[in-house]
Amino acid sequence: MIPQQRQVLFLLVLLGVSGAASQSQQFSVVEEMERGSFVDNVAKALGLEVGELSNRGARVVFKENKEYLQLHPKTGDLLLREKLDREELCGPAEPCVLPFQILLENPFQIVLAELIVEDINDHSPMFLNTEMVLKVPENTSPGTVFILENAQDLDVGNNSLQNYTISPDSHFHIQIRGDPEGRKHPELVLDKVLDREEQPEVILTLTALDGESPPRSGTAQVRVLVVDINDNAPVFAQPRYEVQIPENSSIGSRVITVSATDLDAGNNADISYMLLYPSEIIRKTFQLSEKYGELYLKEKVDFELIQSYTINIQATDGGSLSGKCTVMVQVIDLNDNPPELTMSSFNSPIPENSPETVVAVFRVSDLDSGENGKMVCSIQDDLPFALKPSIENFYTLVTQGALDRENRSEYNITITVTDLGSPRLKSEHNITVLISDVNDNPPMFTQRAYKLYLRENNSPALHIGSVSASDRDSGINAKVTYSLLPPETGDLPLFSYISINSDNGHLYALRSLDYETIQAFQFTVRAADGGSPSLSSQAVVQVLVEDENDNSPFVLYPPQNGTAPCHDLVPRAAEPGYLVTKVVAVDRDWGQNSWLSYQLLKATDPGLFTLLAHNGEVRTARPISDRDAIKQKLLVLVKDNGQPPLSTAATLNVLLVDGFSEPYIQLPDAIKEKVQTDSLTTYLVISLASVSCLFLFSIIMFIAIRLWKRKRNANDGSQFDPNGPFPSYLVDVSGTGTLSQNYHYEVCLTSGLGTNEFKFLKPINPTIPPTQASGKDSIENPNLRNSFCFN
Repeated sequence: MIPQQRQVLFLLVLLGVSGAASQSQQFSVVEEMERGSFVDNVAKALGLEVGELSNRGARVVFKENKEYLQLHPKTGDLLLREKLDREELCGPAEPCVLPFQILLENPFQIVLAELIVEDINDHSPMFLNTEMVLKVPENTSPGTVFILENAQDLDVGNNSLQNYTISPDSHFHIQIRGDPEGRKHPELVLDKVLDREEQPEVILTLTALDGESPPRSGTAQVRVLVVDINDNAPVFAQPRYEVQIPENSSIGSRVITVSATDLDAGNNADISYMLLYPSEIIRKTFQLSEKYGELYLKEKVDFELIQSYTINIQATDGGSLSGKCTVMVQVIDLNDNPPELTMSSFNSPIPENSPETVVAVFRVSDLDSGENGKMVCSIQDDLPFALKPSIENFYTLVTQGALDRENRSEYNITITVTDLGSPRLKSEHNITVLISDVNDNPPMFTQRAYKLYLRENNSPALHIGSVSASDRDSGINAKVTYSLLPPETGDLPLFSYISINSDNGHLYALRSLDYETIQAFQFTVRAADGGSPSLSSQAVVQVLVEDENDNSPFVLYPPQNGTAPCHDLVPRAAEPGYLVTKVVAVDRDWGQNSWLSYQLLKATDPGLFTLLAHNGEVRTARPISDRDAIKQKLLVLVKDNGQPPLSTAATLNVLLVDGFSEPYIQLPDAIKEKVQTDSLTTYLVISLASVSCLFLFSIIMFIAIRLWKRKRNANDGSQFDPNGPFPSYLVDVSGTGTLSQNYHYEVCLTSGLGTNEFKFLKPINPTIPPTQASGKDSIENPNLRNSFCFN
């Protein structure tokens, strides 16, 4: 919609310009007025408001950048910039008209105008030769006319030459003859016959007068020499010669040869040629051969200065009779002037994304004429600009559509002006148009998502990485500011974890992070430029917390903080390699920091047991002897694979029993102690306890059902009342870090007076049907495991 409105406005401006071109505004001034004199009011003449000229950027433009007038933009007054001399500006031309233009830039309009310089009588008539000599034969009849040199007056109109007078006038009088060009030539007319013997010489005063009152005048002396009779005057072959010469004719070249003949004989027939009262320009430009009548070029001619010359040539014989002819020299124009370009206004830089913007207004001219003076104006084809012609050889350079500074920030435009002469001449004018920036590009991150790694237990205010965005705009539009966007949910207090440097995008961790609490989180970074309105873009940053070895191994079995020690039972008949128990431990760290190894530090009988380093299995290293203590205590070191490694010690209690039929164990009174909760492992213990309870509950229920069925079907009466004081315990673990098979023992203990003793002990393997398990000694199976915890 906006480009259409601008096109309509541009057409209206052109229509206005066309209307202005149909009639020119005329302003007049008298020559020799002082500088700064008031000429007229342009605003009043154009029908505009006074302030409108200033708002529209009105200017006055003359050809060839002359500055005859100046326009006061606030008042609209047209003032003289310099004193004008009408004769210097226009010569004999009347009227003296100086064309100029009034340029209105916003909106663009050209008003044609003319400045008429009026003449004042500031020059007197003047003769180039103050003395004229005439040779008049004594037999000249009255009424004979003698041509005299005319005076020259630089003024025009009534101020120019109007009349001639002669004194004394006893033998002659003056008559004035006009020519088609309006000039007045004096002619001396003989009134009565001269007598050389009576008066050989007559001296007259010729006075030239202009039309002013009182008139200005100039005088010249006319000497009339009375000579003997010569009754034939020279006669030219033709009274008017016409010749054309090109303006590049060399100096000394012959223009034309004139010829005159005389019917007399002797000295009266000897003819000599001379220029008849030539002007200063004729004298400087041409030279005439006195003897042969050949006209030569004395100085180069220029069509742009003078197009034709009128030369009067007089032929005089030896008897002082003369005749005259006129030579018309026409200068032929050649294409010897290249076109010229005058820049009126130029706008740079121009904003991008602005269609149909006027970049420059200029005018072209060529001093040649005809086809040599016709011009064609052009620019390069690959540029988004166009030239639009206007009147009086004015052109406007406008943009074609919106420009994009990010693709190209400046254009070097060559304006070429070529005439249509032969050969063609051209001139070039180079301008550089800068494109100013508009905020039309948002900042762009180097990548859409960033992944940063941070080791846990970091120091506060640690630089963890950077984000980077760039903006294709320039200046303040390209200044990028970084900020963190609040998270979509309030679960993560982002601004207490991360901060960003708004100038360079550096990210800092504000607090120490714990891998066991948070392993990864992400947030969004916003990059905004400084334009108005501001543009922005976003990038996602993911922070991955890397684990450090900051947690010691935690022993799940045997429990180290229980109310009573846990004992593992080993039959004395166990063979070497018998699986006694397994140390189960976990590490809250990750990766190799959680890889655990086991080491037996101390044992009651060091050579009795061996500990596998990788899975924590405790096995018998040799057969058990009678000398080995019933109660065996093992100190196991559990160590992780971190750097540096962390470790935890665990204590194992093992009871050596002779058999499972009549065991007798003195159980020490257990003193109940308050369980102290480890603050560092509370969360893990609670989780593991919950899972273990659920698992144990399921196994107990399963075993209870199995026991109930077996008890009902038992025939040997070997099982005992399940309501006894010692409940059965079940340990069922599988997989890595567990026992190799699932099994359990049912144990029944009865209490005597002050003593506790085994009443019945029988192994039960849930993987073996009861019919297959009966009748076998449990000690023969090395994969069976028995564990007791006493309360």
